[in-house]
Amino acid sequence: MDIINVVLADDHVLVRDGIKALLEDQSGVVVIDEASNGKEALEVVNKQKPHVLIVDIRMPEMNGIEVVGEINKYYKDVKTLVLSMHDSEEYVVQAIQAGADGYLLKGASKEEFLKALTKVASGGKYFTGDVSAIIMNNFVNGNTNIATAPKSNHKENPFNLTKRERQILELVLQLKNNKDIAEELKISKRTAEVHRFNLMKKLEVKNLMELTNKAKAYGLG
Repeated sequence: MDIINVVLADDHVLVRDGIKALLEDQSGVVVIDEASNGKEALEVVNKQKPHVLIVDIRMPEMNGIEVVGEINKYYKDVKTLVLSMHDSEEYVVQAIQAGADGYLLKGASKEEFLKALTKVASGGKYFTGDVSAIIMNNFVNGNTNIATAPKSNHKENPFNLTKRERQILELVLQLKNNKDIAEELKISKRTAEVHRFNLMKKLEVKNLMELTNKAKAYGLG
């Protein structure tokens, strides 16, 4: 694409102004609109149909992860780049589950920011922070297709889920995060993450919405 049309969604005016100032000096990128909360972000996206929505996580009305989920559901041509001050793996995982195309920290350099924006706009993925290879392999490169449930001789366990994976699935469908799952099952957070990622891989889904739909289709949840 010749010009990347961008919408900024952040509840801090200074942050939006800073991003606009940075992008004004960059040829090929235009900030076409702004939003100060989640609901407004969806309204602006519906009106403007930008190439990329740059969105913060913590916003009033709807948080950024919820916005990304709605964008992924209703505006599939719009790419989403989460720009956040939070570098915890949990936030990154939630963003990927929602369907984010990228995740960047607000402390990133101008060069990294432009690299992330360009890559996301061109259909690629860009994630930063302490994200392990297992997350990248199971979410970013995951199969996004949800197939119609086929006939199976293993109707009660069509994906050969282990007992632990079934427990994880039940808790994930209850919207439990990795920390909650670890505490409930008395396992480490890292172990909960690994089981969760393996579960997503077996079901060939990349986010919570797809997992929920597939679990319902196969009678797993």
